Amino acid sequence: MNDGEQHRRYLFAVAYRLLGSAADAEDAVQEALLRWYTLQADVAQPRAWLTTVTSRICLDLLGSARARRETYPGIWLPEPLPGYDDTDLGDAAALRESVRTAVLLVLESLSPAERIAFVLHDVFGMDFERLAAVVGRTPAACRQLASRARRRVRAEAPAREPVSPEEHRRVTAAFLRASTDGDLTELVSLLDPRVVLRSDGGGEVLAARVPVLGPERVLTLLSGLGRRYAGVLARPVRLAGGDGFTLELGGTLIGVIGIEIAGGRITELNLVVNPAKLRTVTRRGPLSR
Repeated sequence: MNDGEQHRRYLFAVAYRLLGSAADAEDAVQEALLRWYTLQADVAQPRAWLTTVTSRICLDLLGSARARRETYPGIWLPEPLPGYDDTDLGDAAALRESVRTAVLLVLESLSPAERIAFVLHDVFGMDFERLAAVVGRTPAACRQLASRARRRVRAEAPAREPVSPEEHRRVTAAFLRASTDGDLTELVSLLDPRVVLRSDGGGEVLAARVPVLGPERVLTLLSGLGRRYAGVLARPVRLAGGDGFTLELGGTLIGVIGIEIAGGRITELNLVVNPAKLRTVTRRGPLSR
């Protein structure tokens, strides 16, 4: 892997957490790399320089993205990333935790400066002196930004107990099997009593406009979707933050479901059916493991 591609992977990992959009993250990284290629001979520390430039581009984008999402129809969810693993780029636990949908949703509620401070410092270990140059604040102010953001994340998306890949696959496979067989008893046993289902249709596809809470309501919604999309094919897929399924109908991708698990039960189902958010999934190649 050449230097440009290694930097691209790292920068995308940063930008996706800052923006919650794979397409926007790719654009931000491409812009930063173009600037680097132009000035390459004058850049002594490419990784540090590129991270600063990418983060500043993201900071500019966050203002307009925040305005768009305030008028977003229904629930906004981050774009799913199938087959995505960047845990070789730093602290594996911090990187994996930071792409959980619950965490990304909390980050959406932060100010752009707070989000930048949390991601760059808490996830990627940037010191406050460098961070100050990114957000245009003093190091002391950046420390406060990161602290406020950290408190929000811990309060609203508490750290989960580690779930092994084998356990995640076991539960998702059992859920898929029970869904296919219509085994309601098994499905209920797999759902946590406080399970939540979120769905993002972006105003383009029918989706619940508020979170659906509890096993009975979740199963009612899933049953309705099964009737509406008779013949849908669900395939297991590895996603950023955990496993899930792609949903295909007539050979066309129509949705992606991400699953969170705790204590052997499903606590979250995050369904993305907004066609605009599925384009990145399709471009990234084979969907199933």
